Amino acid sequence: MKRILATILACTLLVTMLLTGCGQEKNPPAPDKPAQNDPATPDKPVDTAPPATDVADDPSVKTLNLWTFTDEVPKMMDKFKELNPDFSLEIKPTIIATTDGAYQPALDQALAGGGADAPDMYCAESAFVLKYTQGDAYQFAAPYKDLGIDVDKLLKEADIAQYTVDIGTNPDGQLVGLGYQATGGAFIYRRSLAKDTWGTDDPATITGKIGPGWDKFFAAAAELKAKGYGIVSGDGDLWHAVEGASEKGWIVDDKLYIDPSREAFLDYSKSLKDNGWHNDTQDWTDAWFADMKDASNMKVFGFFGPAWLINYVMAGNSGGEKIGEGTYGDWAVCEPPVGFFWGGTWVIGSRSSKVKKSVGDIIEWITLDSSDTGLQYFWANGTLNGPGGTKDTVASGTVMKKSDGKVEFLGNQNMFDVFVPAGQFATGKNKTQYDETINTHWRNQVREYANGNKSRDQAIADFKQLVADNLDVMVD
Repeated sequence: MKRILATILACTLLVTMLLTGCGQEKNPPAPDKPAQNDPATPDKPVDTAPPATDVADDPSVKTLNLWTFTDEVPKMMDKFKELNPDFSLEIKPTIIATTDGAYQPALDQALAGGGADAPDMYCAESAFVLKYTQGDAYQFAAPYKDLGIDVDKLLKEADIAQYTVDIGTNPDGQLVGLGYQATGGAFIYRRSLAKDTWGTDDPATITGKIGPGWDKFFAAAAELKAKGYGIVSGDGDLWHAVEGASEKGWIVDDKLYIDPSREAFLDYSKSLKDNGWHNDTQDWTDAWFADMKDASNMKVFGFFGPAWLINYVMAGNSGGEKIGEGTYGDWAVCEPPVGFFWGGTWVIGSRSSKVKKSVGDIIEWITLDSSDTGLQYFWANGTLNGPGGTKDTVASGTVMKKSDGKVEFLGNQNMFDVFVPAGQFATGKNKTQYDETINTHWRNQVREYANGNKSRDQAIADFKQLVADNLDVMVD
């Protein structure tokens, strides 16, 4: 009997491993997924069906299971329930950090396993969202229209940036995911250093100094260097803009592809290093944070990023809490040399959920409600938990246009004037489900080249070998 039970358990484990990919990167495509990994494919079908009219909750289900990797969306539920006192379901959040790659394998297993504890709603961040909207796990996501959401009408009313729609659309042309936070990127620069170098800190003037294009950016780097300043902290500050602006992603027709603009990052990184145009830091390290408050030998002019970088990273590392303290208040934003986005969380409903009506109501409130009582209005104006909170850019251009985007950290500049068009400049057609892993390999090899440890050709060859060894991707 023990041997029989052991055999049954082993078989069950094997099936689970096959369904979830064991948390490894080499996941075979889902059986019903078309052979398409490039979201830039122009002939993606368009969903013209009306929203479902018979969406309802199973009255026997009392709990809505929410899976995510931070407490951000669970906290939104408190406001939703406050605004909807008749909402009777218990929200049961499962929060697993993305640290060490723990979130995806756990979510995959929960989706494949089904049952009462399976996710009704789940979140995916930009680094791996395509896996759940267009890639290996897209079949678990419910089209928004099947949740009773009037997608076509609300997308138009809310003026949602197209890149977020492209990323959230499955291979059948159905919208299955949207975010609430706009992550179009800008260039965030020091006012005092701009005045010392060019005699002005006017955003329109600085936009023309650093771009458009990288040639103007590096010309500005030379001018800043003559004044003793670095244009950025490290090469990683450029990477997010370079990656986001490339024409194509890492995988085209199931093969590794190195877009010419991404290959040029090798040269950009080496130029920054050889000319002393940066402090040679790596993002998310103490040295990178130190450059936000002038705690390094060379002052740094700026950083590339969306509003969340300002609110949740730079402000807390500026060395102050009000204008005049540290670098607080000495910053401004302008258009970057190229359009890009960085980060974001997409909210997805489960195709197997038995409470689709409630899931649809919540997702609509989070992602497509552009009224003054929608999540995004509270988020943009810093009033989700009462007045005086952090203002943030949101997915809805309609909401930002009627909201107050003045931020003390930016010298009371209205950041929405820059970030609304930034969302329109960004593209979501150069992303793949393997970006998180491939980007790590690429950036490591770029640094090896920039530091003189490898030739350009050797860095590219080693990068290709790492991808071939670790991912189910063809490499020439």
